Amino acid sequence: MTEQKVAVVTGASSGIGAATARRLAAEGFDVVLTARRTERVEALAKEIGDRGGSARAYTLDVTDRAAVDAFAAEVGRVDVLVNNAGGALGADSVEHGDPADWRAMYEVNVLGVLHMTQALLPALRATGDGTVLVLSSTAALAAYEGGGGYVAAKHAAHTIAATLRLELCGEPIRVIEIAPGMVKSEGFALTRFGGDEAKAEAVYAGVAEPLTSEDVADTVAWTVTRPSHVNIDLLVVRPRAQAANHKVHRA
Repeated sequence: MTEQKVAVVTGASSGIGAATARRLAAEGFDVVLTARRTERVEALAKEIGDRGGSARAYTLDVTDRAAVDAFAAEVGRVDVLVNNAGGALGADSVEHGDPADWRAMYEVNVLGVLHMTQALLPALRATGDGTVLVLSSTAALAAYEGGGGYVAAKHAAHTIAATLRLELCGEPIRVIEIAPGMVKSEGFALTRFGGDEAKAEAVYAGVAEPLTSEDVADTVAWTVTRPSHVNIDLLVVRPRAQAANHKVHRA
């Protein structure tokens, strides 16, 4: 009997991470949900289980290397790692940006990816068919005003994926990057603007259909379920209303 494949999803307590966990469970994966908010991942694991899926919840801060190593020692088999944990803080210019915000974004968007990938590569390698997926952003590919810290962090995440793909060439591990554009996901803009609901809503003002978390989860599921020899190096996904970071149609 074939052993059930295991997918680890970071930042699984809400938004894209939670949607990805639900979708991968529906695809037949045993999903390991990790996030800092214990009650959220436990509730999601129960929801998935009640729907007939398989899920486990772990409280984990991806910026804490000791905690990540302890998690890796406990989790067992891992076929897919979805590095989703991340986020943006502030929208100040480079001149006026808060170094603490920049440091926090680097810690989660860059070092979080590094910690999880380093810690789980042995398990991914052991399956003989592992996948590392990095959720970056279109900010990883083009700069925009007011996004310097987030852009810098996502450019670094993009570079991790590209470098890792080169370094693992010839091994049975795929490295995938998905770069979403405008996604109206739970809490992203609200966190960025420190809980200011008016500023958060203004991001999507007049945009008829920004992407949803489920749209991005759909691309994650598609990439990780391709035949083993197929590697989706980089998938950029935007809403139709967004032609570029700086070009958005608003009604």
